[in-house]
Amino acid sequence: MDPATRALIEALHREAPYKYALALTGGGTGAAAQLLHVPGGSRTLLEVTVPYSERALSDFLGRTPQQFCSADTALALARRALERSRRFAPGEAVAGVGGTASLASDRPKRGAHRFHLAVVCSPAAGKAVSLTLHKGARDRQQEEAVLDAVLLNVIAEVFGVAQRVEPGLLPGEQLQTELLPRSPLVQLIAGDPDGPAAVCVEVDGRHRLDAPKPPAVLPGAFNPLHHAHRILAAEAERRLGCPVAFELSVSNVDKGALPVEEVRRRLAQFAWDATVWVTRAPTFVEKAALFPAAVFVVGADTAARILSPRYYPEGQPGVLAALSFLSEQGCRFLVACRVAPSGECVGLEDLQVPDAGRDLFLAIPRDEFRIDVSSTLLRGQPTLNPWTDDAR
Repeated sequence: MDPATRALIEALHREAPYKYALALTGGGTGAAAQLLHVPGGSRTLLEVTVPYSERALSDFLGRTPQQFCSADTALALARRALERSRRFAPGEAVAGVGGTASLASDRPKRGAHRFHLAVVCSPAAGKAVSLTLHKGARDRQQEEAVLDAVLLNVIAEVFGVAQRVEPGLLPGEQLQTELLPRSPLVQLIAGDPDGPAAVCVEVDGRHRLDAPKPPAVLPGAFNPLHHAHRILAAEAERRLGCPVAFELSVSNVDKGALPVEEVRRRLAQFAWDATVWVTRAPTFVEKAALFPAAVFVVGADTAARILSPRYYPEGQPGVLAALSFLSEQGCRFLVACRVAPSGECVGLEDLQVPDAGRDLFLAIPRDEFRIDVSSTLLRGQPTLNPWTDDAR
């Protein structure tokens, strides 16, 4: 390893403000090996993943990319690496690095020799770099050396580390750089008009915009997620005969919008446990527009708010208009009994449902299921383990 490369890597290990993961399809693994070779990497480097085959890459991303070597795929890899970094270093500043390449091989290639790299940070934006190499001017090892140098330089630039190495570009070769927009989830949370209306967060942390809409949805604030949420979801799955996804709205009718890091904290509770959809839909009219034909699984207290005129500017006519829209969307409600602060178990039969909306509501009998715990009460207890709800 030459002294300049070693000095850059030592600076990254010493000064990088992020902990980060790498996801590379083959090209760039030389730089990854160098990062691991220089002592101190454990302070910042979380993981190196090499989804080398097309099938492995598709599995890592959760979808098959349109092109396996492209700027879009490099960005998808970086964002996937960022998601994994969040899981490995919760609450810390993290980043993800992705790269794809088509370099010299043991057989002639019809296309250009090129590579695409991306670095994304949380919650800031990142940078993407692409380079087309002069075909035939270098052997595989020499092309790899260029990629490794550019990769280390881009990481250093995005991380604010001053050192650089000379990549050895030939005359006419020019790096194409692009500042990256914020991730779809950050766009959604910020209310970006060009951002998505919903983001599906899979059990393994993958963020998807193309996931099929769930047939049943259990909305909530999940502050914290507790065993009653899980038991209710399981009971709804048994009764409905279909999977139930959770839904977290970053906007709330009563409490305003959630900041980015609070959304991430709540999402972390679902890791390797359940799928959760993130939306900006505080009302069930808005949820129904996002999830047509869905069954919404709710407690009786939530059903009472749906039917309360005070939540509608128009009063009771607003309630009827909302129920009419929900019916047009093919949505329904499965309602569980909820124990009130007074100790009384309130169920659907205790609510005044207008005749026009009666067919939209189905009760889980109170003698078969009831919710005796609330997130509000749990937040008043000592520190909770979100997986067991046991105080410790």
